[in-house]
Formats: sequence, structure tokens, C-alpha cells
Amino acid sequence: MSTANVYRIVAAVAVVLVLSGCDISVDGDGSTKINGSVHVPAGKAPDEARTVNGSIHIDDNAAVTSAVTVNGSVRLGAHATAASAHTVNGAITLGDSAHVSGSAGSVNGDLTLANGAEVSGSLSNVNGKIDLNSAHVAGGIKTVNGNVSIMGTSHVEGGILVEKPHSVLFNNEDPVIVIGPGAVVQGDLKFERKVKLYVSDKATIGTVTGATPIAFSGDRPPN
Repeated sequence: MSTANVYRIVAAVAVVLVLSGCDISVDGDGSTKINGSVHVPAGKAPDEARTVNGSIHIDDNAAVTSAVTVNGSVRLGAHATAASAHTVNGAITLGDSAHVSGSAGSVNGDLTLANGAEVSGSLSNVNGKIDLNSAHVAGGIKTVNGNVSIMGTSHVEGGILVEKPHSVLFNNEDPVIVIGPGAVVQGDLKFERKVKLYVSDKATIGTVTGATPIAFSGDRPPN
């Protein structure tokens, strides 16, 4: 999913909630709010989890159809599931073996996928780190200013795209992309801006354009 689409989805939710004002219908378990965090327990029938100013926490083994906030983080516990997960200002974290069947993205926030976590669509942000630890992303990774770390037995399909900034207000430091031993990145690795690309001699990657891979041995590249 493109960054523009992330903005549209989250902005649409924010408009609906804010325009509802004091007459907003808030679920009895607090899964829809304007101000405040949302907690989704295991065993609840899957539904939307939405808020404007607050975080969303989905317990271990719990399920939602979507998790959307504007100012706040989204966290899926171990083995939790969601159709999609999006925020504007906040991190997204997937616990062990958590699964997002669609896309996951933040504009300003870190994206972290733990062991066995999976995003079947795209994983994207503009600002913030992207960390995969033996995780799977089926729809590619996209960022503008984020450092990317793909470690363990992580498997990324759809390649990696680091976009050229379209604003003068961006991080002047070159993003650092690390693909560790045992990791696999299928598809094109395309860089529209200068990056530092470190690739383990035990990693498997696709075609690289816009950068020169720096090979390294061991668990991580030298500092």
C-alpha cells in the first residue's frame, strides 16, 4: 500500500469519528474511540479497532478485522490476527507468529515483526526503523527515511523500495539497510536515494538498482 493510501485510510477514519462528536457510538468493550487507547481481548468476535488519539493493543490470540489509529501505536500480541494495521504517528509491532492478512503501515513510526510474524500485504512507512526477526512479508517493503534490518530467517517477497524524498524536510542521513545471514529478499531492491546497503554473504537477494551492496561475514555488519 502506498503512503498516500495510508494517509487516506487513517484520515477517513479520523474524519468519521470526529464528525460524530459527542454522539459517537462507542462499543461496549471500547473498540471504537476518539480519545483513548483500545484494548482487544482474546475470545472477542473480530471487529474493527479504531481510535484517533490513542494506542491499540490486541491481546495474544485475539483477532480484529482492522486496527486503525492516527496518534498512537498498534500492537498485536503473539498469534493475534488482523486484516490490516495502520497509523500515522506511532509504531506497529507484531508479536511472535502474529498475522496481518493485508497491509501494515505507519507514516511516522517503527515497524517491528517478531519471530514467525507475517504481513501478507505490503509493509511501509516514511520515517522510522523497520525490523524483521525471522518474519515474513509477502508484499514488499517500502520506506523513505527508515533504516531496515532483515535478520534471522526472514523472507521478504516483493523486494525493497527506498523512495526519493519529496520534501526538503527529511532525514539527511543515509538510510542503513541490513540483510542478515539466512535472510531472503525476493524481487527487486530499488533505491531512489543514497543508502548504505549491507548484505550478508549468507543472504539471498534479488536485483539491486541504485546502490552497491557491501558484503559482510558474521551476524552483523561492522560498525
